[in-house]
Amino acid sequence: MRKVDIGTSNYTEVFAVDEKTFNANHSYQIISADSTKSCYATIYFQAGPVKENGVNGCHNEDLITIVIDRLQCLNQGDFACRENSIAITKLEEALMWLRKRTDDRVKRGVEGTSNK
Repeated sequence: MRKVDIGTSNYTEVFAVDEKTFNANHSYQIISADSTKSCYATIYFQAGPVKENGVNGCHNEDLITIVIDRLQCLNQGDFACRENSIAITKLEEALMWLRKRTDDRVKRGVEGTSNK
């Protein structure tokens, strides 16, 4: 496993399982940075096109949506702040671009396949 630089390792560390198939890594672990090294989450991404490999993991959009929802919840309470609002906007923009990519692939009839 390879440690992914997330800018800080005060509380958690992220590791990628470097087994690049279909041009990307598909497994990540989030582990506590303390001496317990507890695993908080293992994330499995879709490996290969859905139409060719079936659904076998989550997508980038799934995780972005989770973070947007969490930040929106924080912004409805005592921890509302400008930085959360800006992060939400940027994540929504990222989601928009990923959806645009998908829409373009659907229009070309190649969504869910390894065709470009």
